[in-house]
Amino acid sequence: PAPGMESLPEAVLIRILASIPAVDLVLVCRLVCCQWKNLVDGAALWILKCQQEGLTRAESDAENWQSFYFLSKKRKNLIKNPCGEEDMEHWGEVENGGDGWKIEELPGDFGKDFPSEEVHKYFVTSYEWCRKAQVIDLKAEGYWEELMDTTQPKIMVRDWYAGRSDAGCLYELCVKLLSENEDVLAEYKSETITIPQENDANWTEISHTFSSYGPGVRFVRFEHGGQDTLFWKGWYGVRVTNSSVTVEP
Repeated sequence: PAPGMESLPEAVLIRILASIPAVDLVLVCRLVCCQWKNLVDGAALWILKCQQEGLTRAESDAENWQSFYFLSKKRKNLIKNPCGEEDMEHWGEVENGGDGWKIEELPGDFGKDFPSEEVHKYFVTSYEWCRKAQVIDLKAEGYWEELMDTTQPKIMVRDWYAGRSDAGCLYELCVKLLSENEDVLAEYKSETITIPQENDANWTEISHTFSSYGPGVRFVRFEHGGQDTLFWKGWYGVRVTNSSVTVEP
């Protein structure tokens, strides 16, 4: 009989396997035989796939190359409608204090342009507390339980806020990592940030990274909001836009 693939040098077999889609490697090729299972579970195959697709990482971080590959390919902003392009779509648990939330075009009255040209709109609050939240289902987004429990990839949270230069305002951010039963496993809550009435209206980024948060995380609950400090009718409160939650490789 003609020699089969098992007779190929391991380096050649790795190059052949590297041409196969990653999901098929894990769900199909890994089950063929012990040799293929060891190759799919090993680092060399995934290092090659990362090189082929331009995915780079520091050697000091080189622990699980398979997880790094999948997380890099999946990396995206998990917050839907972060800049108000779809009105209030995807935002729940909305608190409409004063005249409630409003969406405006950048830069807005007494405002500044956003640092990125890709952002065109923002949400703005009123003279009593306005809050809105979004809950991200990690499993529905493709982050399977074993990955979240074992690898525990870093979860990066970012938000941008600004005041208008003629009005003072308050801003808060609260993000929780939740279990299947929505128990709080980790939490980040900013201080209540005060922007004075005479301010430069520049946009400010706030961020937090969750790491080593333990097994069981299934949801991320993102909530932010604020109000003005002058109690003027209308929309003189804090402005927010370009919110993001990403699972980092």
